[in-house]
Amino acid sequence: MRISTGAARALGTLGAAGVTAGLAAAGYGFAETRRFRLRSHDVPVLPTGMRPLRVLHLSDLHMTPHQLRKQDWVASLAGLRPDLVIDTGDNLAHRQAVPVVLDTLSELLEVPGVFVHGSNDYFEPGLRNPFGYLLPDNGKRHTHVPQLPWRDLSAALTAAGWRDLSNRRDTLTVGETRIAFAGVDDPHLEYDDLPAVAGPADTDADLRLAIAHAPYLRVLDQFAGDGYDAIIAGHTHGGQVCLPWGRALATNCDLEPARAKGLHRHPAASRPGDPGSSWLHVSAGLGTSPYAPVRIACKPEATLLTLLPA
Repeated sequence: MRISTGAARALGTLGAAGVTAGLAAAGYGFAETRRFRLRSHDVPVLPTGMRPLRVLHLSDLHMTPHQLRKQDWVASLAGLRPDLVIDTGDNLAHRQAVPVVLDTLSELLEVPGVFVHGSNDYFEPGLRNPFGYLLPDNGKRHTHVPQLPWRDLSAALTAAGWRDLSNRRDTLTVGETRIAFAGVDDPHLEYDDLPAVAGPADTDADLRLAIAHAPYLRVLDQFAGDGYDAIIAGHTHGGQVCLPWGRALATNCDLEPARAKGLHRHPAASRPGDPGSSWLHVSAGLGTSPYAPVRIACKPEATLLTLLPA
């Protein structure tokens, strides 16, 4: 089949326009990864008359040694003077990232904190299609690659005083508030041991918080049913590639996209005060895989949660 000169020119123009649009989208997506922002939410979970608590939620740093802007921005969050830091994992994205993460968090490590790990703390990242994140989960996990030094990270964080909540329950007194915690290891890798942390949350505590990296429904259901006041998670990257007004298209787990980031309830239809209903905060996180450095309509974030009397 022969194509006329005019048609060929038109096709060439369309092809060039497509390439230009693709490059523009990629450039915008990369620039978005560096536009860090602090979100704030008030969460009414404390007993009447108690002093508010300022909780800094960090997630999904995916840190590599060369990310100086991210390191400086995260380090500056110590100026918020939080009462508690909750780190929901995926701090690492490079074999040499542990010293960098510890240096970045150095002032925050002086604050009481708790943490769990995510899949990217355990295994080296690899080259992937960033838009593959939008496809249904096929259950494949990239675990046949070298491990990252997550044990070194765990040891350093616990030596600094932060509590490791990987499949553990624990208590911590912050100021005048006694907090009962439960946490699980990464549900995305099915490392979560829900029976190990099952059972009613401590009713003698002033506050009950549950921690997980990935907000899979099986984990949220158990924590809400056990009476935790709030569940804190990350993993979703807020959808990472979103529609122009910020609506997520995927969560990389079985949580629905409408709750990919921000403050919600679980179960989703419950109202505050309903039995079995917990607050749920999901962070859009601060990073991406180094092989998929794109965010669209979904800026990287940390969150300051102000816990108030209910």
